[in-house]
Amino acid sequence: MKIATFNANSVRARLPILLDWLATYEPEALVLQETKVEDDKFPLAEFEEIGYQAAIHGQKSWNGVAVLSRCGIGDVRTGFGDPVMPEDCRLMRCEVNGITLLNTYVPNGNSVGSEKFAYKLKWMERFRQYLDQTCSPDAAMVWLGDINVAPKPDDVYDSKRMLGSIGHHPDEFARLAKIVEWGWTDCFRKFTEGPGHYTFWDFVLPRSFEKNLGWRIDHLYATGPLADRCTSCTIDRDPRGYERPSDHTFVVAEFDV
Repeated sequence: MKIATFNANSVRARLPILLDWLATYEPEALVLQETKVEDDKFPLAEFEEIGYQAAIHGQKSWNGVAVLSRCGIGDVRTGFGDPVMPEDCRLMRCEVNGITLLNTYVPNGNSVGSEKFAYKLKWMERFRQYLDQTCSPDAAMVWLGDINVAPKPDDVYDSKRMLGSIGHHPDEFARLAKIVEWGWTDCFRKFTEGPGHYTFWDFVLPRSFEKNLGWRIDHLYATGPLADRCTSCTIDRDPRGYERPSDHTFVVAEFDV
């Protein structure tokens, strides 16, 4: 079973790339972040035409998550169901082919010390509570999406310079570590070690993709029952070099299920 994640940075703007990628790789499920579109304007028909149904949770111009599947999608839930944490279109849970998918768009945080940074840390803490309250590490689960944290020095092109900034901050490392210790295995690092393997190249930095000045902030994790059956996990860099790309690219894993 092939499962993938992609921060589209606008599903409508990236529709040609998405349709081509799905037709080529034919994953059973692809989860999206930053769809940036209200549900009634999501391009459902285009995906259905190539055999994918969609579960969507979006809003105008910001955030938004979705799951595309050619195996059917069941038991769709969105948000934390918590009045303290507003519904901000960042979390979707569903079942695909007997596997629970947790699709997250973790807040970016904007700048260290800001209200948005505090919200990011709070969101990550709430996600760990959500796992404790509603999930089991003994179940077949995959957590994937734009995690907005490059947790290790090898996950960013210049760790010494970036340490302490958004996405590579010790407070973020601590929150992510608490989440991962719940029972997750980083599927990409199961197969590939070392620097230079990135999923995001900032548009603001000139020629960042050409120079491979990137960050690995899009992750794919599995619980024990699935981590042992993960046969590959790779980053498909090519779409970042296409015409009108997202600033992220695809991460895809295969499971022997």
